[in-house]
Amino acid sequence: MKFGLLPRIITAIVLGVIVGSFAPLWFVKTAATFNDIFGSFIKFVIPFIIIAFIIPGIGQIGRGAGKILGITAGIAYSSTIIAGLLAYLVGSNLLPAIISGHQLQEFKNPEEVLQSGFFTIEMTPFMSVMSALIFAFIMGIGIAYLPGKTLKNAFDEFQTIVEKLISYIIIPLLPVHIFGIFTNMTYGGQVQTILSVFAKVFIMIIVLHFVILLLQYTAAGLADGRNPLALLKIVAPAYFTALGTQSSAATIPVTLRQVRKTGASQKVADFAVPLLANIHLSGSTITLTSCAMGVMILNGQTPTFSMMMPFILMLGITMVAAPGAPGGAVMAAAGLLQSMLGFNETSVSLMIALYLAQDSLGTATNVTGDGALTMLIHKLTSKKGLGNEEDAPA
Repeated sequence: MKFGLLPRIITAIVLGVIVGSFAPLWFVKTAATFNDIFGSFIKFVIPFIIIAFIIPGIGQIGRGAGKILGITAGIAYSSTIIAGLLAYLVGSNLLPAIISGHQLQEFKNPEEVLQSGFFTIEMTPFMSVMSALIFAFIMGIGIAYLPGKTLKNAFDEFQTIVEKLISYIIIPLLPVHIFGIFTNMTYGGQVQTILSVFAKVFIMIIVLHFVILLLQYTAAGLADGRNPLALLKIVAPAYFTALGTQSSAATIPVTLRQVRKTGASQKVADFAVPLLANIHLSGSTITLTSCAMGVMILNGQTPTFSMMMPFILMLGITMVAAPGAPGGAVMAAAGLLQSMLGFNETSVSLMIALYLAQDSLGTATNVTGDGALTMLIHKLTSKKGLGNEEDAPA
């Protein structure tokens, strides 16, 4: 049987808590040495991840589908931003109560409680996160309008290289990294706070996932004059498929089959579902926003609207095409966490661990929401005379 990423993450957390409770100092410092080096490596590749995800994503979105493309991209982005705002509004009211009495001020100065390694290797990134974002936006938009495919093919191949780097180096080593983080936190007496707090945060996130799905299917049901719960039931197999595969791309055939059963035209469904699988991440946005706010509150910070709104707006763009790699959403967001919310390497590593622990739930919410958005796109394009009504199933 294949030992999937989620079981490996859970095993790493459990072993870290157990080992950290009795491990000698030299063992903790050895694990911290690996974490320091691996954390520096992740920081080094973040600009590459941003460039590799965003440029091909924007280049693909901007090509060839005219008004249907604009409608699809606009609806997907709006849905993602609404999900982030929902997470902020609920989190700003509930998280302070959930985390009340728990603070990890030590995250600001990890060396005060967390053990440092024997040594570290400085890996200076080629460019800053913001420089990588600006470069990616300029190149992506430019490629979208270029008639030739030379640059597009080059960045597509670069994306493949980075995906391989994530799939074959970063993801396999992440459980070791997470093991070291929780070993160190247990040794420093912090892990009980983290686990007790985020168990409650995860419950809030799961509820929010279902709330956003109800909102999306209510909008689709109102547009089509149908029962939202009946539509959600039709697309539900896509949710459970994504839970098992942890992949938006692998779930596309199931999502496509179920969406066609709702009455959406085949022309619209065949175009919208694969595109939405790469650009619509409402579930992932809820998770990232909620977990980021939780970590900030633990650090003694107050996540204000003026801080979180720009982060959410950028998140909707930065995660374009992030589903192409395992854990791609949190990898793409790592740069924003550092540059916009001031996260240090310890906080980013904790965010990665927290996100990957529920990645399948966020992915399932993403792809199930794609069904509702496809129905909305079908209705809008039909009114504008862009959809193909004749091929819609009876």
